[in-house]
Amino acid sequence: MALSLGACQLVPAAPVATASEPQPVETAQASPEPVRAQPVPVAQTPSAPQGAPHRIAVLVPTSGDNAGVGQSIANAANLALTDANGSDRVRITVYDTARGAAGAAAQALADGNRLFLGPLLAEDVKAVAPVARRGGVPVVAFSNDTNVKGSGVYLMGFTPGQSIARVVDYARGEGAVRFAALVPEGIYGGRASEAMIQSVRQVGGSLIGNAPIGRGSVGLKGSATRLASFGAADAVLIADSGRVAAQIAPLLGGARSAETRILGTELWAAEDGLGETPALRGAWFAAPSDAMFNQLRTRYRDRFGANPYRLASLGYDAVLMTLRIARGWRSDTPFPEGELRNFQGFPGLDGAFRFGTDGVAERALEVREVTATGTIVVSPAPRGFN
Repeated sequence: MALSLGACQLVPAAPVATASEPQPVETAQASPEPVRAQPVPVAQTPSAPQGAPHRIAVLVPTSGDNAGVGQSIANAANLALTDANGSDRVRITVYDTARGAAGAAAQALADGNRLFLGPLLAEDVKAVAPVARRGGVPVVAFSNDTNVKGSGVYLMGFTPGQSIARVVDYARGEGAVRFAALVPEGIYGGRASEAMIQSVRQVGGSLIGNAPIGRGSVGLKGSATRLASFGAADAVLIADSGRVAAQIAPLLGGARSAETRILGTELWAAEDGLGETPALRGAWFAAPSDAMFNQLRTRYRDRFGANPYRLASLGYDAVLMTLRIARGWRSDTPFPEGELRNFQGFPGLDGAFRFGTDGVAERALEVREVTATGTIVVSPAPRGFN
């Protein structure tokens, strides 16, 4: 990987500095008013001269409420280009989706970009997708909302379903048979609940209960009481943040025995201090490995003077993937979308990944155990795909 040689929940490690980018990374100039999306025929998308670098658009919010994470992704994309010495093959321009995602996509098409990396938010993906389809440009979005996948849209975001499936499979291998779950209300909770049902069924376990997570001390106690009514489970999933898990885990006495394991989701990977709550020590959760991301954090801090958001790795890995595909991509042709569906997948900071037939990134995840001082890896991520 380039970094080794050269060098949904938006949780920052620290505020991200905004820095001017050297060429070949550009930031498209915004007009005083948001640009209204207009149909852009393929014929109006300029072709690059033979031998010229491929133009790639990074569509992220660089202003507004999500400017920090958007700028962090854009900065990491720049680092990937630098680390891989890829400026002779790819030229990146950053477009601000906060002023209108459809307008940003239309401008990116008019500028001759043949691949969109981003947007970040699901609603922006919905706005960008039809514009991109009219221009014949694939979209590799950073969202984890599977409702916006398909028809030329690929998702790189971390989905709860894969994290839950991985940790349930591991728990089953360690002897767990009776599973229970606590899930929050809303879209994330609904997906987590569906994933838990499917995962337990696939490993031959039994889901004895599934209860919503209440809010406030009264709501949390009520959730714990309801879960206890199902009887003791071998493993209990708390499909919420580590902060919420720390509040409700001590209340689960009636739903767990001394051998019961608490299970978490990928949300826990962005939080420190999980082991400060004794009831969470020994809990398992699945997430991408942080080993390579820690290297990125150091280089990012040296370059931009601040820590990156954890989602910055998506921008880095998307550019590495693009550079790999660009080796056989002629400058005067559309992006070879079929190469995105490489069965062997792609290496990345977050481990190996590949896009399934549904366009959602399948990831090789590790399983971590919460300890008093942090976490340890109890089941390493697979190095690739069979």
